[in-house]
Amino acid sequence: MNIALVTCRKLPDWEIDDRPLKTAFAARGAMTLHPTWDDASFDWTSCDACLIRTTWDYVPRRDEFVEWAQRVDKVTPIFNPPEIVRWNTHKGYLRDLELRGIPTIPTIWLKAGGEDSHWRESMAERGWKRGFLKPVIGSAAHDTLRFDLTPEGTASASQHLQRLASGRPMMLQPYLSRVESEGEYSVILIDGQVSHAVRKFPVPGDYRVQDDHGGKDEPADLDAAVLTLARRIVQTAGDWVSRPVDRPLLYARVDLLRDDEGNFVLTELELVEPSLFLRHGPATADCLADALLKRLEGRKSSGD
Repeated sequence: MNIALVTCRKLPDWEIDDRPLKTAFAARGAMTLHPTWDDASFDWTSCDACLIRTTWDYVPRRDEFVEWAQRVDKVTPIFNPPEIVRWNTHKGYLRDLELRGIPTIPTIWLKAGGEDSHWRESMAERGWKRGFLKPVIGSAAHDTLRFDLTPEGTASASQHLQRLASGRPMMLQPYLSRVESEGEYSVILIDGQVSHAVRKFPVPGDYRVQDDHGGKDEPADLDAAVLTLARRIVQTAGDWVSRPVDRPLLYARVDLLRDDEGNFVLTELELVEPSLFLRHGPATADCLADALLKRLEGRKSSGD
């Protein structure tokens, strides 16, 4: 079989985490190809499946990316499927999950087209001393801002909004300072089952845990209640975006922070192109390769 590990044109030199996945497919007699998602010359029918991996340049072209997934899936199955790509690349999915009982960070949703003049009052009414701004369509903590509810802090936030919100909807949340001392946790699941967990932490004084910003990561041992929460989040997402043939979702990463009361809350559910931290889960690449190939065999046997 030919498996496309879909990527982007300018993959950072430090990205090596998917190497075990290439090895896992090769060990099973499958060839891996590495097309960029926006390569108009690539023949997607030459692949038996497309596994979205490092398509990290889609953010400013999100609509084009969703259209690509829908178009290619008609000739070659994409994992996770295009319904998920559309739903999960806009952080409005967090509202859907919150309505279904998933603990999330309280959020004020700011529309594109300019600054909402009432966000300061809303923060004060909710008792938020610090705020956190991020785009509704975004990744890797780019264009985010933490600020204090002070004249200086809100002036900085206002400038940030004026710069970004004219064309991009934004999210305003309370800033959860435990990210600085404890970091953020990621739980990786394959076929709905927990594979491993990772703790990501920023450089001192920062809040950004991503590699892009100097963040580090290490294996994490989380208790059963947290892992159960991660499984429930993924199951809820699968139920929300109904595609019975492909459920449970092939892969997922659940990002969690502790709030000021010490409770775990969902920050992001990554179902499209997340790092799966394969370096911290030695068996995960094999599990993912097996799960994908099993699905393809199932499709062939059913004549799909």
